[in-house]
This record gives sequence, structure tokens and C-alpha cells, in this order.
Amino acid sequence: MRLLCAFLIAVPTAAFGLDEAAFTRQLIQAAHQQVGVTLNYDPAYRAIPFPGGDVPIDRGVCSDVVVRAYRAVGIDLQLLVNQDMRKAFSAYPRAWGLAKPDPNIDHRRVLNLGVFFTRHGQSLPISTVASDYKAGDIVAWRLPDGRPHIGLVSDKPKDKPKNGVPLIVHNIGRGAQEEDTLFAFTITGHYRYVPASL
Repeated sequence: MRLLCAFLIAVPTAAFGLDEAAFTRQLIQAAHQQVGVTLNYDPAYRAIPFPGGDVPIDRGVCSDVVVRAYRAVGIDLQLLVNQDMRKAFSAYPRAWGLAKPDPNIDHRRVLNLGVFFTRHGQSLPISTVASDYKAGDIVAWRLPDGRPHIGLVSDKPKDKPKNGVPLIVHNIGRGAQEEDTLFAFTITGHYRYVPASL
């Protein structure tokens, strides 16, 4: 089974000659490739290299699915979130008592990713209509126990392509999975992040 390259440095996607449709296809493919590779849910704090750092590929949390998918298409959210937090630290949640950015963990926190995608991508309406969620979109939820969660909208529908609810690639406790969870929890954010250079 092919493993993701977990140590790419952020480079403009245009350097790969991708248009938006090709970018989205590669992003979703990178998310799919995590299924069966990332087998564990592990929220432990770890010191990791910067930029391009990652926890071991066999483990991670929900945000790691998103981070790894973007990194596989040349976008290092660890670097980009850190750079943005250094410029606008007050725009980010203070839920963890940090006095400054921490490149080991900031990009792995759902709330921080939500702020970053809002500031640098598109924050889209939250909807109960399945067709409003396009492949490659990022969705954030609040789980029943109050924890935040995040995943990527797949290009695969649950049912017939015309009316099916899209599946979600995420890690909610059993490693990376592709599952029917779009409307399973309270949606708190809907984002689209495609580099402006496309």
C-alpha cells in the first residue's frame, strides 16, 4: 500500500500545473490514501519538525487527515497556520492558554483550522442540503460530548450520485475512515480552501 509523503514543504500548487478540478481530485485522493494507513486515534502532544512535521503516519487525530491531505498536494498547513498566528495571534482561540504560537500542535487543532480557513479560504453557509457540500470541502462539527471534529468531503456519495449524501474522510477514533457522517453531528463550519494561485 502506498504511503503518503508526510514531509512535503508548502509550495504554490500552481507549480504543479494543476487547475482547481485537478487540485481537488488530488486532495481527495490524498485523503483516501490515509484509509488503511492511519489506523489509530492518538491525540498525544508531540514535538515534531517544523516545517513539514508530522506525527507517525499510523496515528493521528481528525485534523491530521486534513493536514496530511493538503501536504500531499504541496500545502503545509503547519507552516501556514503558524505564519498566520504569528501575524494575527489574537484572531485565534485562546482555549489552550498559549501565549504564543506552537508549531507542534496549532495546526492540529480544529478551532485553529477553522480560523485559518475563514481568514484565507472561503467560509461557506452551513446547510442541510447534501449537494451544497462539494468534494474537497472541509466540514467541522461539534460532537455530542462537545468536542470539535473536522473532516474532508469525499467525491463518493452514500447513495446514487444525483441525490446521495457525500461521504466524509475523517478520523473519529478508529483511524482514517470514509464514512456517512456529514449530517451525523452538529455542523459548526463549512470551508473551501483552494490556493488563490489556481
